[in-house]
Amino acid sequence: MKKVVLFDLDDTLVSEDSYIRSGYRAVCDYLNHAFREYEFNESHLYELYTADAKNVFNRLLEEYDIAYEKEDILKLVQIYRTHMPVISFYDDVLPTLFAMKKKKVRCGIISDGYLETQSAKVEALHAERYFEKIILTESLGREYWKPHPKAFELMQEYFAVPFEEMMYVGDNPRKDFLIQKTYPIYTVRIIREKSVYLNEAYEEGMKEQKRVTSLTEIINLLEG
Repeated sequence: MKKVVLFDLDDTLVSEDSYIRSGYRAVCDYLNHAFREYEFNESHLYELYTADAKNVFNRLLEEYDIAYEKEDILKLVQIYRTHMPVISFYDDVLPTLFAMKKKKVRCGIISDGYLETQSAKVEALHAERYFEKIILTESLGREYWKPHPKAFELMQEYFAVPFEEMMYVGDNPRKDFLIQKTYPIYTVRIIREKSVYLNEAYEEGMKEQKRVTSLTEIINLLEG
């Protein structure tokens, strides 16, 4: 019986795509105030991103023939990373959490990413209401981002259960499932339609033990 289920955040519990759009909206709000003679909108900025994820802000300003310095781009990046996002959990998240609560399964989050960004997501989602323990690995130091086992060790210490009774649910083949090499944590991959890492190759060929398309499916995996 799995007594603890840990979750990745981006593209597992919340759409990274929705966060990107929210961030672009914040950037455009700033630009529309700074350059009133132009009209910026997040849809166009998102189109630039989907065409090529690199140097999106540079390319936008160049389209409008707006001269800029490195500091101007850094300002836009800061706005993007530190804005309070308008985001929500995927529809299958809360029903799954409520079902696990009935089974007395405890839940936590382990998430990589810039600390200000991830903290804002956690706040916007009111995640502390639903997850007993949240570890944003950037708070430990970037060297402890997944696949480093440190966050999992801290979770095991906090929940005081054997690793065999823990499950980790993530979406990223490059880092979410390598923990199996170190500890016998049961790993599950959630397949989301617009996941940033949907087509990434598995790091070291280390695949998840189970694949699902809805978090509600993991309820049936708890007995394993």
